Amino acid sequence: MAVIVAASKNRHKIEEIEAITKKYGMDVIPRDEAGVPDEIEIEEDGETFEENSKKKALGILAVCGMPTIADDSGLMVDYLGGAPGVYSARFAGEPCSDEKNNRKLLHLLEEVPPKEKTAKFVSVITLAFPDGEIIVARGECPGRIIDQPVGENGFGYDPLFVPDGYQKTFAQLTAEEKNSISHRARALKELERQLQQRK
Repeated sequence: MAVIVAASKNRHKIEEIEAITKKYGMDVIPRDEAGVPDEIEIEEDGETFEENSKKKALGILAVCGMPTIADDSGLMVDYLGGAPGVYSARFAGEPCSDEKNNRKLLHLLEEVPPKEKTAKFVSVITLAFPDGEIIVARGECPGRIIDQPVGENGFGYDPLFVPDGYQKTFAQLTAEEKNSISHRARALKELERQLQQRK
């Protein structure tokens, strides 16, 4: 089992990544288990998910010297020109909270007809190796935004997002269902494809 360090401190993200990577012989450990001090923060100041993901992976790799996996993800709403995008986590400003972000999103889409509330979740995963090799994989899950939060599972914008082909929000799906169709699952499948080519 290959050991990979997760650049994220977000337990939800680590669980989602590990649920998928375990099948491919990759054991993901949290950054603190790899000796990365808690106070080390990688500033996410990139303009794209790719930039932020790469910056996080390389930043943590520089500290721990082990293969590092980083994810940058967010929600892009078509009506809002792709916002909140890379600012998804801090959309409503500091201090950040899912509830504040969701409230702001609903407020901005208040008068928008349902058919114009199309959106997609995007995930970009970077796997950086100590020898300088970098693998970047992008996954997208298209869907739509609904008028009020529904569901108890998930996190972030999950209660407001209904993926295409479903009548349930991400927050109503089981972890298994979400992990089979999510943007992160699709990015990880692309990562797997690239890892197979690498052999």
